[in-house]
Amino acid sequence: MKCLVIEDEPETLRYICRGLTEALYSVTPCDSGAEGLRRVAGEHWDVLIVDRLLPGGTDGLAIVRSLRDLGKATPVLIVSALGSTEDRVQGLRAGADDYLSKPFVLAELLARIDALSRRWQLQFHSPLLRVANLSLDTLTLKAARDATIIDLQPRELRLLSYLMRHQGHVVTRTMLLEAVWGCHFATGNDVVDVQISRLRRKVDRGFSPALIHTVRGVGYLLGERP
Repeated sequence: MKCLVIEDEPETLRYICRGLTEALYSVTPCDSGAEGLRRVAGEHWDVLIVDRLLPGGTDGLAIVRSLRDLGKATPVLIVSALGSTEDRVQGLRAGADDYLSKPFVLAELLARIDALSRRWQLQFHSPLLRVANLSLDTLTLKAARDATIIDLQPRELRLLSYLMRHQGHVVTRTMLLEAVWGCHFATGNDVVDVQISRLRRKVDRGFSPALIHTVRGVGYLLGERP
């Protein structure tokens, strides 16, 4: 799992990153709010650990709000020396999934991350996916709209599965390249756009409502439009 740790205290940052690395997470450290905001907006992460009080003009709550405003459901654990009930409520209302007060022990942080991951898996990795009259059985690899079976190639199935798991949220071309093609570097947009075009012809042509939408300059969204 790809984990971004946004924490400005050097010793705490090293402590968290070392523990996560030993637990076999792929960890990226970040020590400023501005840099954290940039990486959250531009990259895909499986989990975020965010301190509330950060340098760089952007605090942890602003980062979480920005993440949710972008339509990303990435699990977020806030860690903070601000541990009152009011502080926790503010963090959760900003969009965090959990809140851990400092000081903490590594075992509890790892347990909380594991719990967030399990909830994420249950929410987004059910074998049967449905959006409107579109369904995808990820066990049998069969897609259908109403009673009509849609013949999809393996790459198209992976692409549709990813879009359906993120239904209602905008996904960027970079997110799709990483998740579907396994590319962690820019390869241009053509490969994604061409594959989306092919998938749209199979999934939307002749059916109603249209479900695959282009978000100009950003990426794509799968879901019903009002």
